[in-house]
Amino acid sequence: MGYRSLFAPSAFAGRTIVVTGAGSGIGRCTAHELASLGAHVVLVGRKPDKLARVAGELSAEGYASTQHAVDIRDEEGVRAMVAAIVSARGRIDGLVNNAGGQFPSPLALISKKGFEAVVATNLTGGFLVAREVFTQSMCDHGGAMVNMLADAWNGMPGMAHSGAARAGMFNLTQTAAVEWAFAGVRVNAVAPGWVASSGLDTYEDPRVRELIPQLRRQVPLHRLATEAEVSAAIVFLLSDAAAFISGEVIRIDGAASCNTKAFPLQEHSNSKPYEGFHLAASPKILGGKKEE
Repeated sequence: MGYRSLFAPSAFAGRTIVVTGAGSGIGRCTAHELASLGAHVVLVGRKPDKLARVAGELSAEGYASTQHAVDIRDEEGVRAMVAAIVSARGRIDGLVNNAGGQFPSPLALISKKGFEAVVATNLTGGFLVAREVFTQSMCDHGGAMVNMLADAWNGMPGMAHSGAARAGMFNLTQTAAVEWAFAGVRVNAVAPGWVASSGLDTYEDPRVRELIPQLRRQVPLHRLATEAEVSAAIVFLLSDAAAFISGEVIRIDGAASCNTKAFPLQEHSNSKPYEGFHLAASPKILGGKKEE
């Protein structure tokens, strides 16, 4: 049993694709799907042990990968990482700019240090990776990038620092799509809503943990997304089928961003999730088993 992707098995054969934040959650899932479609996946993250685990999973299924442990907020570290990838692989064909992180807090209680840390991770770090991938490789032969946003269209109460960073990344995506088009580089983004991913288990605030199981009630499709549903959108935007799509964002939120809160949502179970990732596990907070 392997990844159940809806794309052609050889869609990315011979291509090198970098996935940041590849040690868990959406990044791990996307790395698996891309590898199953023929890509050589470069796993990037801060923790070597998590990257090694994902590399081991891929190896067990017959897929080769490369690992680079780096903090994407470190400009020199990112520059050296991209140089090493280009030296080893010759070129970079795709980038999944997925790494990020945040913590819940009311806006009035966020310190300058906390605000800057989240912006550095969710915006500045993504910019550094994209810039280096472009200047060191894609400017010579083209490629495709997919940046990670979030459902922050109507503000992001409780996570203002992340909302501000994600809004910045959306504008950066649009700007890069224009500036880098001459080189045949496409830049798009995905904006997931609430995803049943391992990241939900990282929140420790009791009030947040109490809220998480209730989130589905705010989603018209009345459930959370699976990691595979986010990965599928990322893979599409990286693929040749999206060759004329650039500067765009795909919302993966079950119509939550369209919910005015004035329209009464009905209880239902009619939306069936796409369960493509064979190693997916429901977060512990939603009744599943937490990722080791």
